[in-house]
Amino acid sequence: QGHPDNPNNQGSLCPKGEATYQMTVNPQRLQKVKYRAPFSDNWEEKPLDWAMSRIAELTQQTRDETFQEFAQVGTARKRVMNTLAIASLGGSTMDNEWNYVWGKLLRALGVVWIENQARI
Repeated sequence: QGHPDNPNNQGSLCPKGEATYQMTVNPQRLQKVKYRAPFSDNWEEKPLDWAMSRIAELTQQTRDETFQEFAQVGTARKRVMNTLAIASLGGSTMDNEWNYVWGKLLRALGVVWIENQARI
């Protein structure tokens, strides 16, 4: 809720604040995930816990398969500790606190390509 004496918005929420509020309390928001299996032509409903586990599983699998500890840079062999197979493009609705935690997670995974839509 905004400040009612603010001359700019007279107490109304900005679009980002209003959308965030609706995203968390709207009774019509989706509670399940729509999933389409590879090569399938139909969508299935899956529980959110299943989707989160699947995302974590695929992220770990990709990182394990593509993680490089060392890379050849010119004539020297340098320690890089990264993966070039994962990238992140954040949305402009992510706040500073979320971006901080998200960036920490991605860097801990060794992700190199981290970008945010708000900066583009």
